[in-house]
Amino acid sequence: MLKSKKTKLGAIILTVAMSLTMLAGCGGTSGDKAEKQIITYNLGAEPKTLDPGTNEAVDGATVVVNAFDGLTRLDAHDNPVAAVAEKWDVSPDGKKYTFHLKKGILWSDGKEVTAKDFEYAWKRALDPKTASGYAYQLYYLKNGEAYNTGKVTDPNEVGVKAIDDYTLEVELDYPTAYFLSLTAFPTYMPLRKDVVDANPDSWFRNPDTYICNGPFKMKEWKPKDQITFVKNDKYWNAKKIKLQEIHYKMIEQETSALAAFKTGQMDFIEGPPSQEIPTLLKNGTAKIYPYLGTYFYCVNVSDKAAEVNADVAKVLKDKRVRKALALAINRKDIVEKITKGGQIPATSFVPPAIAENKEGKDFKDKDYYPPEGNVEEAKKLLSDAGYADGKGFPTITLLYNTNQGHQNIAMAVQDMWRKNLGINVELQNQEWKVFQVTRTNKDYEIARHGWIGDYVDPMTFLDMWTTTSGQNDAGWSNSKYDELIKKAKMDSKQANRMKYMHEAEDILIDEMPVIPIYYYTNVVCIKDYVKNVHKSPLGMVYFDDTYIAKH
Repeated sequence: MLKSKKTKLGAIILTVAMSLTMLAGCGGTSGDKAEKQIITYNLGAEPKTLDPGTNEAVDGATVVVNAFDGLTRLDAHDNPVAAVAEKWDVSPDGKKYTFHLKKGILWSDGKEVTAKDFEYAWKRALDPKTASGYAYQLYYLKNGEAYNTGKVTDPNEVGVKAIDDYTLEVELDYPTAYFLSLTAFPTYMPLRKDVVDANPDSWFRNPDTYICNGPFKMKEWKPKDQITFVKNDKYWNAKKIKLQEIHYKMIEQETSALAAFKTGQMDFIEGPPSQEIPTLLKNGTAKIYPYLGTYFYCVNVSDKAAEVNADVAKVLKDKRVRKALALAINRKDIVEKITKGGQIPATSFVPPAIAENKEGKDFKDKDYYPPEGNVEEAKKLLSDAGYADGKGFPTITLLYNTNQGHQNIAMAVQDMWRKNLGINVELQNQEWKVFQVTRTNKDYEIARHGWIGDYVDPMTFLDMWTTTSGQNDAGWSNSKYDELIKKAKMDSKQANRMKYMHEAEDILIDEMPVIPIYYYTNVVCIKDYVKNVHKSPLGMVYFDDTYIAKH
């Protein structure tokens, strides 16, 4: 039964994971449109930042991709198409890209976008002083990693250079098949040096200084309430944009967001309360869409862990303990009794629906453990580690960001660890922005985490766990793993790349610095009169084709 359910949903995801999902209809004529073209969409939590170079969250990324254009932009099929770049040339060895920019592309304040804006933005993200968690996404550039880690101190040695105002030359360390998709990612967006350098820590919070080059520009930011964006009339493709305004609401409580949707105060929400999902799906208010991602728990195995709690750090350093914790969780119960949104129990870290060859073979080709868990094996591992039936095991703290759904899952896991292993767990929650800092700074013991792919390749789920990755919130380090990821990045043969990545995931699951819980799906409630919203399986929502129909 579970196998058929997994296959069915996996097939759905595989069909559209390579493309943006269009929500609530398409097409229409000007006569179909409402007089007021305003959409109200719930971001959930207030974004920590809207700086393309330092943002690490899906909520911030959604705002960024609607405010900026990169060299490329993803079309309705998730393919990179020309945006600021008019065309590009690729060298025979696949390591040099020459981008030719369109002339007359303007920033929202009327100044022209140039190749220098891209060079500045990319080098700024790599600059160690910027401390960008996504700097590693630019490691594809020649000397990108070396500059970010301090081995190279001259930014001129990084493989990006503005030849003139309209020509950007990019050198890669190795051929990267998905590089053009990366250039549509927020970290690769252009930035204005004069604007950012004047207020490096706050330029993105002020409508007067949030200078952008995309479809929409900021009008107002009311903390913990709403961020208002309006149509950017200086956008190069402004005639295509139908919405007048986007109201990004910041309602963290799922029940409150759903109530606002039901009363017409909200046009579009994601992730309604899990207990409401069956009814919402049955009456057609909600629909399930693909989401290329994994919900998991992150175990702090960093050197800093002992500063948080030395006793807990000692036990979590033992991989037998981490594996026992993972095997004591019944993921099938979590998705069927708690989340109820069509999620699939995660029996690996890389989710399904990533093809590893032209024939469509799924990279996820095995279950590392049963969906129901394996309590007997978990007990044996804990006993082998010296903590039979939890005796002598310290109380551990499980951290999550404030959200009813996360709390419900944490309570279930707390109960499973207590009943199955005899381990006591305290739950702690923090507001989203605080939580992100706590997790990044490794000031936790075990923390909720989730990862949505940045592009459709296993690498987006695996290179984040290399020793130098800014996204490695576990603080885990394994030299063999690092070497396999490096080989996978440098090898131009697809079969070899996949082999190395399979071996890397084997190590990741054997070491278990992460405890996968389920593969995401996206439960969405959207009004029928909202047309042409593009919801990417990679997480972001695109409003550049959206309009409000008469209703």
